[in-house]
Amino acid sequence: MKKPFMPPQKGPYILWHDNLKTTATAAVPGVTAADVTALAAANADLHTKQTAAQTAEHAAIAAHAAMDASIAASKNQARPMVKNIKNNPAYTVESGATLNIEGAEDTTDMNQQQPALTAKVRSNGVVEVGFNKMLAEGVHIQTMRDGDAGYGFLASETHTPYIDNRPLQVAGKPETRHYKAVFFMNKAEVGNPSDVVTATAQP
Repeated sequence: MKKPFMPPQKGPYILWHDNLKTTATAAVPGVTAADVTALAAANADLHTKQTAAQTAEHAAIAAHAAMDASIAASKNQARPMVKNIKNNPAYTVESGATLNIEGAEDTTDMNQQQPALTAKVRSNGVVEVGFNKMLAEGVHIQTMRDGDAGYGFLASETHTPYIDNRPLQVAGKPETRHYKAVFFMNKAEVGNPSDVVTATAQP
Protein backbone atom coordinates (compact mmCIF):
# COMPACT_ATOMS: atom_id res chain seq x y z
CA MET A 1 0.00 0.00 0.00
CA LYS A 2 1.42 3.34 -1.06
CA LYS A 3 1.49 6.38 1.17
CA PRO A 4 -0.45 9.52 0.13
CA PHE A 5 1.55 11.45 -2.47
CA MET A 6 0.82 14.80 -0.83
CA PRO A 7 2.91 15.34 2.34
CA PRO A 8 0.62 16.06 5.34
CA GLN A 9 3.02 18.56 7.00
CA LYS A 10 2.89 22.18 5.87
CA GLY A 11 6.58 22.68 5.03
CA PRO A 12 7.06 19.49 3.03
CA TYR A 13 3.73 20.10 1.27
CA ILE A 14 4.84 23.54 0.06
CA LEU A 15 8.08 22.03 -1.25
CA TRP A 16 6.03 19.35 -3.00
CA HIS A 17 3.80 22.04 -4.54
CA ASP A 18 6.87 24.04 -5.63
CA ASN A 19 8.09 20.99 -7.52
CA LEU A 20 4.66 20.44 -9.08
CA LYS A 21 4.54 24.05 -10.27
CA THR A 22 7.98 23.68 -11.86
CA THR A 23 7.45 20.30 -13.52
CA ALA A 24 3.74 20.28 -14.42
CA THR A 25 3.98 22.28 -17.65
CA ALA A 26 1.58 22.32 -20.58
CA ALA A 27 3.88 19.78 -22.24
CA VAL A 28 2.82 17.14 -19.70
CA PRO A 29 -0.07 15.05 -21.04
CA GLY A 30 -3.28 15.92 -19.21
CA VAL A 31 -2.10 19.37 -18.09
CA THR A 32 -3.82 22.34 -19.72
CA ALA A 33 -2.70 25.94 -19.97
CA ALA A 34 -5.47 26.83 -17.51
CA ASP A 35 -4.05 24.25 -15.07
CA VAL A 36 -0.60 25.86 -15.31
CA THR A 37 -2.03 29.31 -14.64
CA ALA A 38 -4.11 28.11 -11.67
CA LEU A 39 -1.13 26.15 -10.30
CA ALA A 40 1.10 29.23 -10.39
CA ALA A 41 -1.56 31.36 -8.68
CA ALA A 42 -2.09 28.74 -5.95
CA ASN A 43 1.68 28.44 -5.41
CA ALA A 44 2.10 32.20 -5.11
CA ASP A 45 -0.74 32.32 -2.57
CA LEU A 46 0.87 29.48 -0.59
CA HIS A 47 4.12 31.42 -0.28
CA THR A 48 2.32 34.64 0.63
CA LYS A 49 0.45 32.88 3.43
CA GLN A 50 3.61 31.02 4.54
CA THR A 51 5.51 34.31 4.85
CA ALA A 52 2.62 35.87 6.79
CA ALA A 53 2.45 32.86 9.13
CA GLN A 54 6.22 32.89 9.75
CA THR A 55 6.16 36.64 10.41
CA ALA A 56 3.29 36.19 12.88
CA GLU A 57 5.09 33.29 14.62
CA HIS A 58 8.28 35.32 14.99
CA ALA A 59 6.29 38.27 16.32
CA ALA A 60 4.49 36.00 18.80
CA ILE A 61 7.78 34.54 20.03
CA ALA A 62 9.21 38.03 20.51
CA ALA A 63 6.02 39.23 22.23
CA HIS A 64 6.01 36.29 24.66
CA ALA A 65 9.72 36.82 25.42
CA ALA A 66 9.02 40.50 26.12
CA MET A 67 6.09 39.56 28.35
CA ASP A 68 8.22 37.03 30.28
CA ALA A 69 10.89 39.71 30.80
CA SER A 70 8.25 42.16 32.01
CA ILE A 71 6.84 39.58 34.44
CA ALA A 72 10.32 38.88 35.82
CA ALA A 73 11.01 42.61 36.26
CA SER A 74 7.67 43.18 37.97
CA LYS A 75 8.32 40.27 40.37
CA ASN A 76 11.73 41.71 41.26
CA GLN A 77 10.03 45.03 42.03
CA ALA A 78 7.10 43.53 43.97
CA ARG A 79 8.99 41.06 46.18
CA PRO A 80 10.99 43.58 48.26
CA MET A 81 7.94 45.83 48.55
CA VAL A 82 5.82 42.96 49.90
CA LYS A 83 8.65 42.02 52.28
CA ASN A 84 8.68 45.57 53.65
CA ILE A 85 4.91 45.49 54.08
CA LYS A 86 5.03 42.20 55.99
CA ASN A 87 7.93 43.39 58.16
CA ASN A 88 6.09 46.55 59.17
CA PRO A 89 4.81 46.40 62.79
CA ALA A 90 1.37 47.51 61.60
CA TYR A 91 1.00 44.52 59.28
CA THR A 92 -1.87 42.13 59.91
CA VAL A 93 -3.00 38.95 58.21
CA GLU A 94 -6.26 40.71 57.38
CA SER A 95 -4.43 43.51 55.54
CA GLY A 96 -2.31 40.89 53.80
CA ALA A 97 -5.47 39.13 52.63
CA THR A 98 -6.77 42.42 51.21
CA LEU A 99 -3.51 42.89 49.31
CA ASN A 100 -3.58 39.20 48.30
CA ILE A 101 -0.07 38.65 49.66
CA GLU A 102 -0.95 35.83 52.07
CA GLY A 103 -0.30 32.45 50.49
CA ALA A 104 -2.92 29.75 50.78
CA GLU A 105 -2.34 27.08 53.42
CA ASP A 106 -0.86 23.90 51.97
CA THR A 107 -2.92 21.05 53.39
CA THR A 108 -0.85 18.28 51.81
CA ASP A 109 -0.45 15.43 54.29
CA MET A 110 3.09 14.21 53.66
CA ASN A 111 2.38 11.11 55.72
CA GLN A 112 0.19 9.92 52.85
CA GLN A 113 2.51 10.85 49.97
CA GLN A 114 5.12 8.92 48.00
CA PRO A 115 7.91 10.12 45.70
CA ALA A 116 7.62 9.73 41.95
CA LEU A 117 10.86 8.42 40.46
CA THR A 118 12.26 8.33 36.94
CA ALA A 119 15.42 6.64 35.68
CA LYS A 120 17.36 7.76 32.60
CA VAL A 121 20.20 5.61 31.33
CA ARG A 122 23.43 7.33 30.30
CA SER A 123 26.71 5.89 29.09
CA ASN A 124 29.54 4.45 31.21
CA GLY A 125 27.17 2.82 33.70
CA VAL A 126 25.54 6.10 34.74
CA VAL A 127 21.84 6.29 35.60
CA GLU A 128 20.09 9.58 36.43
CA VAL A 129 17.40 9.07 39.08
CA GLY A 130 14.86 11.90 38.99
CA PHE A 131 12.42 12.58 41.81
CA ASN A 132 9.93 15.12 43.15
CA LYS A 133 10.08 16.56 46.68
CA MET A 134 6.64 18.11 47.33
CA LEU A 135 7.04 19.60 50.85
CA ALA A 136 9.92 17.32 51.84
CA GLU A 137 13.59 18.21 52.15
CA GLY A 138 14.59 15.38 49.89
CA VAL A 139 14.53 11.61 49.45
CA HIS A 140 16.38 8.58 50.72
CA ILE A 141 17.12 6.34 47.75
CA GLN A 142 17.54 2.59 47.96
CA THR A 143 18.77 0.32 45.20
CA MET A 144 19.18 -3.31 44.26
CA ARG A 145 21.39 -4.64 41.46
CA ASP A 146 21.82 -7.99 39.78
CA GLY A 147 22.95 -10.51 42.37
CA ASP A 148 22.01 -8.39 45.43
CA ALA A 149 20.05 -10.13 48.17
CA GLY A 150 17.78 -7.11 48.66
CA TYR A 151 17.58 -3.34 48.66
CA GLY A 152 20.31 -1.29 50.28
CA PHE A 153 20.73 2.41 51.04
CA LEU A 154 22.20 4.37 48.14
CA ALA A 155 21.93 8.08 48.89
CA SER A 156 20.23 10.90 50.75
CA GLU A 157 19.52 13.53 48.09
CA THR A 158 17.92 16.99 48.14
CA HIS A 159 18.39 18.02 44.51
CA THR A 160 17.10 16.11 41.51
CA PRO A 161 18.39 14.17 39.68
CA TYR A 162 20.63 11.89 41.70
CA ILE A 163 23.52 10.63 39.56
CA ASP A 164 24.20 6.95 40.13
CA ASN A 165 27.71 6.65 38.72
CA ARG A 166 28.75 3.41 40.36
CA PRO A 167 30.99 1.31 38.12
CA LEU A 168 29.41 -1.68 36.47
CA GLN A 169 29.88 -4.86 38.50
CA VAL A 170 31.30 -6.54 35.40
CA ALA A 171 33.13 -4.16 33.08
CA GLY A 172 31.48 -3.93 29.68
CA LYS A 173 28.37 -5.88 30.75
CA PRO A 174 24.95 -4.17 31.13
CA GLU A 175 23.30 -4.60 34.52
CA THR A 176 19.79 -4.14 35.86
CA ARG A 177 19.32 -1.63 38.68
CA HIS A 178 16.13 -1.17 40.69
CA TYR A 179 15.41 2.01 42.65
CA LYS A 180 12.88 3.09 45.24
CA ALA A 181 12.77 6.09 47.59
CA VAL A 182 10.96 7.68 50.50
CA PHE A 183 10.63 11.34 51.50
CA PHE A 184 12.47 12.74 54.52
CA MET A 185 11.81 15.85 56.64
CA ASN A 186 13.98 16.93 59.58
CA LYS A 187 16.08 13.78 58.99
CA ALA A 188 13.05 11.54 59.58
CA GLU A 189 11.42 9.53 56.81
CA VAL A 190 7.77 10.37 56.07
CA GLY A 191 5.11 8.98 53.80
CA ASN A 192 5.12 5.83 51.73
CA PRO A 193 7.87 4.28 49.61
CA SER A 194 7.79 5.10 45.93
CA ASP A 195 6.99 2.61 43.23
CA VAL A 196 10.08 0.78 42.00
CA VAL A 197 11.70 2.03 38.79
CA THR A 198 14.10 -0.15 36.84
CA ALA A 199 16.93 0.78 34.49
CA THR A 200 19.53 -1.22 32.60
CA ALA A 201 22.89 0.51 33.04
CA GLN A 202 24.98 0.38 29.88
CA PRO A 203 28.77 0.26 29.35
